[in-house]
This record gives sequence, C-alpha cells and structure tokens, in this order.
Amino acid sequence: MSVGGAQHKKIIMEIKQIAQRHKGSFTAFDGDKEAGFITYTMAGSDKMILDHTEVNDEWRGQNIGKKIVFYIVDFARKNNMKILPLCPFAKAVFDRTKEIQDVL
Repeated sequence: MSVGGAQHKKIIMEIKQIAQRHKGSFTAFDGDKEAGFITYTMAGSDKMILDHTEVNDEWRGQNIGKKIVFYIVDFARKNNMKILPLCPFAKAVFDRTKEIQDVL
C-alpha cells in the first residue's frame, strides 16, 4: 500500500467458519494469509451473537469486514438462525443494509 494513493491488489477471498463449542469465528483468507475475522458466541442453537470484527492492516479499506458480515447472513439464512450484532462494526452494517435485516 502506498501513502497518498492506496494501491489495492485484486483479492480472491475465502471465508471459513472456525468453531469451538459455542464460540468461533468466520475468518477471511487471501490465499494462506488471514485478512480479517468476526468472532461470535452462540446463544442456544439458533442465535449467533457477533462480538468483534477485525481486519488486518494490509486489507483495510477493501470491504473485508462487510463481506464477512454478508457471508454470516447467508450462513444464518441457510441454518434458520438469527443474528444479534453487538460488535459496533457489524451493527453499523446491519443498520445501513435493509436487505439483511431479516436475520435480526
């Protein structure tokens, strides 16, 4: 990335769920490098609480966090789950995007 005019490479992103009992994350990878993640805690079997979003510096400004949120929304829809976005970033994405609010 250059100062003044950020140069972004084309990213081929893969998002994987990493689950451990009732907690886990959805992590975005650019090749074998971790680009960012959203952590969650399960509240029962049908509600996912989004706790925290983090995007590594190299991938900031490239909508990685938003892509992860949309991936989680698709996951929730396929699994009949609801989402409670406690993370301020995820909550802002939900507040601004009406078409994903059905999983709230």
